[in-house]
Amino acid sequence: MSSQNHTINIYSEIGKLKSVLLHCPGEEVENIVPDYLRRLLFDEIIFLEQARREHDQFASILRKEGVEVLYLTDLMADILENQDIRKNFLKEFMIEGKAVTEGLQEAIFEYLDDLSPKELINKCVAGIRQEDLKNIKPKELGDMVKNAYPFYLDPIPNLYFQRDPFASIGRGVSLNVMANETRNRETLFAKYILNYHPGFKNVPRWYNRDKTHPIEGGDILVLSEKVLAIGISDRTSPVAVERLAHNLLNSSEPIETVLAFDIPKTRAYMHLDTVFTMVDYDQFTIFPGIEDPLDVYSITKGENNQLKIRYEYKDLSNTLKEYLKLPAVNLIRCGDGDPIAASREQWSDGSNTLAVSPGKVVCYNRNIVTNNALRRNHIEVLEFESYELSRGRGGPRCMSMPLYRENPYK
Repeated sequence: MSSQNHTINIYSEIGKLKSVLLHCPGEEVENIVPDYLRRLLFDEIIFLEQARREHDQFASILRKEGVEVLYLTDLMADILENQDIRKNFLKEFMIEGKAVTEGLQEAIFEYLDDLSPKELINKCVAGIRQEDLKNIKPKELGDMVKNAYPFYLDPIPNLYFQRDPFASIGRGVSLNVMANETRNRETLFAKYILNYHPGFKNVPRWYNRDKTHPIEGGDILVLSEKVLAIGISDRTSPVAVERLAHNLLNSSEPIETVLAFDIPKTRAYMHLDTVFTMVDYDQFTIFPGIEDPLDVYSITKGENNQLKIRYEYKDLSNTLKEYLKLPAVNLIRCGDGDPIAASREQWSDGSNTLAVSPGKVVCYNRNIVTNNALRRNHIEVLEFESYELSRGRGGPRCMSMPLYRENPYK
């Protein structure tokens, strides 16, 4: 088991990226079938072989930039070497996957028993089909009743979007509650890694997965060491935003202000980072469709550990200027101001950039208009292919969870 220390250190969206967590799509993607697309939160079927080629291009770009690339399945395999952890994880994983009858659980344990830790975690992610289990000994009614659904445990095809299950903030994390039950098991991997992997000892939690209100990592942007932005979105509740803000503002972290962005509650604007990301100290990409209906609230620490919440009447540029203490802010619009190009490229995550250092971002190559607008504003754009990965409705930022960035404000 690796004992390398992977301390969380995120005080910016743009500081030089040193360590990142990814998951390369696997067999789980091939277990998506048309009848269950909506259940699994997909719009289309993905061709796995090409998706993996594209993901490898993404990882290769990061490595060339000096980034340590860690894979979720490798970290999970490390901790599943321990038999007690393995048993507890499987039990919890089955319960959260609704495989709760005694006969089914016994059959799953038996089926997985001879697998190596890496094979085990890959199978958990891929899903367990009915045809995998030949010898369920009925113990309860649920073991006996026939079910046309082809899986005993659902596949987890959204796992390549590593941004959402948890979010690195300062030296701690928000271990999130997913808005859709389909994705809840994704946060279980993060829970076990943070609890048991020797590389992640004593990481504070600003929010935890046992809470009642959803919050997802795509809505959380660390704009500076003093300012955090969180989207109130289709996937993130204002109650969760306030509770996370309370824990963070009353901690020893330097963050002084949480800006809550109230964005339209639609699938097209799934998370804040699908419509707004930071590309340099004073430059941001934005989907112009959110600018007019956008309400922003500032949350700061009040007296007696209470919060002070204020509606921000200024427009977005001036709000960012004020809290980031900048003389000017440049909003680079997705589609370069053309509403047709903006709508088309936002669908394939034109605004979802991943900064590897100030003024240098990774983007899908298909968003030509937006990428050229970034270059015209002196942003270096590193591109990779995006025929298949983009079908999952998430871009480079969605697919990555930064663990360590240099602090560009030091």
